[in-house]
Amino acid sequence: MSTQTPETAQETLAAPSLKSAAADYWARIKSGDIGSLPAVLGLVALCIVFTSMSSSFLTPGNFANLLTQAAGVIVIAMGLIFVLLLGDIDLSAGYSAGVSGAVLVILVSNHHWNWVPALLVAIVAGVLMGLVIGWLVSYVGVPSFVVTLAMFLAFQGILLLLAGEGGTIAIEDKTVIAIENSNMKPLISWLFFLICAALYVLSGLRKMAVRRKAGLKTELVQLWVFKTVGLLALCAVAVFSLNLERSNNVKLVSLKGIPDVVPLILAILVVGTFFLSRTSYGRHLYAVGGNTEAARRSGIDVKRVRLFAFVICSSLAAIAGLIFVSRANSVSPTTGGNSTLLYAVGAAVIGGTSLFGGKGKMRDAILGGLVVAVIDNGMGLLGYAAGIKYIVTGLVLLVSAGVDALSRKGGN
Repeated sequence: MSTQTPETAQETLAAPSLKSAAADYWARIKSGDIGSLPAVLGLVALCIVFTSMSSSFLTPGNFANLLTQAAGVIVIAMGLIFVLLLGDIDLSAGYSAGVSGAVLVILVSNHHWNWVPALLVAIVAGVLMGLVIGWLVSYVGVPSFVVTLAMFLAFQGILLLLAGEGGTIAIEDKTVIAIENSNMKPLISWLFFLICAALYVLSGLRKMAVRRKAGLKTELVQLWVFKTVGLLALCAVAVFSLNLERSNNVKLVSLKGIPDVVPLILAILVVGTFFLSRTSYGRHLYAVGGNTEAARRSGIDVKRVRLFAFVICSSLAAIAGLIFVSRANSVSPTTGGNSTLLYAVGAAVIGGTSLFGGKGKMRDAILGGLVVAVIDNGMGLLGYAAGIKYIVTGLVLLVSAGVDALSRKGGN
């Protein structure tokens, strides 16, 4: 007869051993829940390869360039995750960003608006585009692939009308330009890091305390400490690197600190993660993506959930439009076009979001976006043509989708 009391059983449940934690993780992998592991391993491998082949790759200047280069694609990918969680797709997100960026530039440059109300109008434009797409998909019943392919062409046409064929509209607003081209001061960068680190630690401790109070299984404290210290140490090294002088001509201009676009991406990450994990809409989104019919029978308004997923996607695309405009200091008929959408979808899938729906997190966009940026940047430093870059990125995306399909098969 067991002498274990309920209190002892609860304590055992709340404090697993390292062995049981490792066993649980391996069981999740075998069941198909591999998460972002392939993206992390791939990112590490790519960095090692490119560092060994180019002395310019692992430098503070190139590291900062990687972050700014990936920013726009990452934000679009964050929006796409909401749609991909449903098993849908938005092929128009790139040109949604372009149209919103054009609205922003025209209001600021041609009509002399302040950038804040101009950005709000640009986001409203993104919301309207998302409403049109979401309504056609959710309430009319047209497949998302068909709707967004049509909107891809339509938004491209609108962008051509706004920017003019072959034309470019420059923007001179210092605040808009600073988003992709300016950096925090080194001291501010360290303060920003310390604040983020403190909030991250407090959030983790609070999560464990809440689960323990509810009698739920919590992560092993030693494992949490190891992962947290490792992540914060990696971030501290990144901040130290970014605070080094990156300018080739210090007398002309000094380049130090975290790029201004990084806090914007982190803010979207935090809000989006909270939205997906702590709100009823986020739970409904996962439920609909996992099993639409079961979600409908449980009382979830499936059409409304799908509608708002496309609205969120287009709204974040509008913010990406701001980033693209800031990086180029202008808007043109190609803003958000070319390979932007393909890179964004690739970023989400490479990061660990499933194309089949029901599985994905906001952080997937950052990991996948960095993988795509590293491939593009590293191969550019080695002198490879654009065609080779596309081939390699396509193969990486194919492998990621294949791993996702195989993991689902293994889970079933």
